[in-house]
Amino acid sequence: MYNQRVNEDNDSQEIPDQIQHQAKNRKEETIPTVLAPAQAPIATRPRRRLQQLGFSSADNRLLCPETRDLRWRLHVDISAPPSLGQRRRQIYPLLYISQAISNRRRQRFLSHHPGVDLYIFQTALITQSITMSCTCTRGRLLFHAASRTASAASSRASSCASSVASNAPRSSTTSRTFTTTMHNKSRLNADMVNPHVRAAEYAVRGELAIKAEDLRDRLEAGEKLPFDHVINANIGNPQQLDQKPLTFFRQVIALTECPDLLSEENLPVTKKLFPSDAIERAQVLLKEIGSVGAYSASQGVMGIRKNVAKFLEERDGHPADPADIYLTAGASQGVHTILHILIANPSTGCLIPIPQYPLYTATLAMLNGRAVPYYLDEEKAWSVSMNDMRDGLEKAEAQGTDVRSLVVINPGNPTGNCLAVEDMRDVLRFCKEEGLVLLADEVYQTNTFVSDRPFVSFKKVYRDMCAEDPSMEGLDMVSFHSTSKGMIGECGRRGGYFELTGFDKDVRDIIYKSVSITLCPPVSGQILVDLMVNPPKQGDESYPLYNKEYSHIYNSLKERSQALLSAFKRMEGVDCQDAQGAMYLFPRLTLPQKALDAAAEAGKTPDAFYCLQLLDATGVCMVPGSGFGQKEGTIHLRTTFLAPGTEYAERIVKFHEDFMRKYKD
Repeated sequence: MYNQRVNEDNDSQEIPDQIQHQAKNRKEETIPTVLAPAQAPIATRPRRRLQQLGFSSADNRLLCPETRDLRWRLHVDISAPPSLGQRRRQIYPLLYISQAISNRRRQRFLSHHPGVDLYIFQTALITQSITMSCTCTRGRLLFHAASRTASAASSRASSCASSVASNAPRSSTTSRTFTTTMHNKSRLNADMVNPHVRAAEYAVRGELAIKAEDLRDRLEAGEKLPFDHVINANIGNPQQLDQKPLTFFRQVIALTECPDLLSEENLPVTKKLFPSDAIERAQVLLKEIGSVGAYSASQGVMGIRKNVAKFLEERDGHPADPADIYLTAGASQGVHTILHILIANPSTGCLIPIPQYPLYTATLAMLNGRAVPYYLDEEKAWSVSMNDMRDGLEKAEAQGTDVRSLVVINPGNPTGNCLAVEDMRDVLRFCKEEGLVLLADEVYQTNTFVSDRPFVSFKKVYRDMCAEDPSMEGLDMVSFHSTSKGMIGECGRRGGYFELTGFDKDVRDIIYKSVSITLCPPVSGQILVDLMVNPPKQGDESYPLYNKEYSHIYNSLKERSQALLSAFKRMEGVDCQDAQGAMYLFPRLTLPQKALDAAAEAGKTPDAFYCLQLLDATGVCMVPGSGFGQKEGTIHLRTTFLAPGTEYAERIVKFHEDFMRKYKD
């Protein structure tokens, strides 16, 4: 509702009929009529009236001459009614001044201006619309509350209104009357938050994961379901699925967390409980760190970065510099940091593999960058397709996207593939030719299960190529690693690092500044990085137990991957590539038309429909392939093979048989 009535000839003006009608037909709470004396003659325009009252105006900001510390924002629209999006505190077309200030400051203002015919109306606590009639007369400004919903007005506003009204003389002169609906500021809601954050999606923590937690709660409450426990195959969280922590790692962490165990008086007892190499490592780390409760250097503890550099030299056969290494709170924080640097404006793009880990699309969405897809070749064990990569780049550039970087996940998530060295060379040549920063996500480098596809780092391949052809020099690359995966599986401690290769000094300075803003990565996570890159070696006291535990975890993962792969290959309409690495399988499903129709009727994508029914029937939580991206017209799902045992694979086979029988065309 938006009306205006103007009458400058009559001595008085009644409140409009429309408002009176609303007042009679609504549940109302009356706001007191506000009267304030004025000494200057009334002006015909709000800004002129403001000047007569002793205010100065500049850039729509009003400064009171006597109390210039009080600043008021003027919301006046004298051209058109406010649109739906302009939910400002306005009274059209009279001036309306609003500022959330204390009662003391409000009284100070009024004491300096006893003749001002302005009412400062506090609306911060009003959540509903108010229809008001404003009558401006010589000697007073009247605010009439014509109607109001049940939401109560601010008590401070009412109190202030009453105090102003108590000293107001009543007089009757020429009047102008306006009516409007004022939209008041409401509490924060989803429409008010950053739209780029709202647009971000993270499939592995979505609807299926929430429902899985609900089913777990129902089981714990004693409810009878078709299964006795829930299996979270939706996320790579090893220790949630009973993967045991490595003993040596936990011993060193315990000693660094409780350094009194290493004191001179306690050390004799400690030596009976902990192996000598664990004690020695904890002492070395504490000498470098000081206290695990203190901030470290922004890049991380120098001694730990030196150990990372040594690990990289031994792994790749090429030099590594601790200055190029940044310790992080898991690889995810490193990805966030680098993408924050790379996404300069909304037209900046990043080539990402499809299927991909949703960290990349979610981060790009929050940064208002553009995700530029290139599709992996499923028929060739999810290898990279250089033709598709070039097509994606050319299409994006034709649409005005400034593509700055390329992401490769090796071993792959969600696909479980390992790239061949020749494919990696093609990717590196492409990045050099196009001036792209290569983001090499290598967090699953110890999770490889086939002898003909061992893990080889992009940095090693690049340095080998530079030795063969010096013209390859000048590529910028970031390599990521984490303590969350592999046989360590310490997801909750948030340890990781990234290594820079190339990069201009000024860019490096910006990266350093960016990580400095967050002060430092978690020190306990840094300790885990040190243990990951420098574990017990043959001849150390802890090596036999470490090797036994490490080998058991590796062999169990390999066994489970083969059991799950075998199950998928027995299922009608399911095709699945071999489990080469990482901890995932990404099978493709061909479902009957009746199933597709049922999914559409339920308002779900076919893969989500399938996964929801699988969860209800078996308690196994997987993730729809659409959450990772897939070629149009295909249906996939992603599953981990971290859960202990292989029995649940047979549950999946039985469910699939029943599902296909139910929806058979």
